[in-house]
Amino acid sequence: MPFGAHETMEVHEILNEKINMINHFAWYMQNCQDPQLRNMIERHMQTIVSSYDELVHYTHDYSRARPQAYGMPHTSPQQINYGLDHPSSKAPNLHGQWNDTMIASAVLCAHKNSAKNHMMASLEIADPNIRQMLVNGAVSCSNQAYEVFRYMNERGIYQVPKMNDHTAKTFLHTYQPAMQQMNQTLNQQPQLY
Repeated sequence: MPFGAHETMEVHEILNEKINMINHFAWYMQNCQDPQLRNMIERHMQTIVSSYDELVHYTHDYSRARPQAYGMPHTSPQQINYGLDHPSSKAPNLHGQWNDTMIASAVLCAHKNSAKNHMMASLEIADPNIRQMLVNGAVSCSNQAYEVFRYMNERGIYQVPKMNDHTAKTFLHTYQPAMQQMNQTLNQQPQLY
């Protein structure tokens, strides 16, 4: 079964990205201090390795892709800490020493970028199995990014600026439902026979 040129190059890019993430996550696991962060990175790395192996196996022997997803962490909106509480200043670290905040931030960025890259690549794929593997990868990375965000948010590392409730509602309530208007428009269309 042949692969298209564009398809081949997209899969090549995703596999390289996965190798890079695995290499980085292995380093992060060995260098972080917080056991909860280490366990989270280990779980995420297992998902990345599994996804990498699945894609490699499929491109070698065209075995059927099995659905794989990393579920969304259960969170209610009330669990998110909104607002800024004396956010710390940020600057590049030129000393080469990492702390858990920097590691968590790097893991978050890796997941966010990988989710975007998986989804963009999936749009260029003709093979339905590879396309689904990449969509699954995008969803898994998105969910893992959210788990890292929650970890950071609970510790005040990732603070979420908020807008005055009245301002936010005024802004978002300018959008109105469209289904009723669409149905009225469709019902007014002349019937073609």
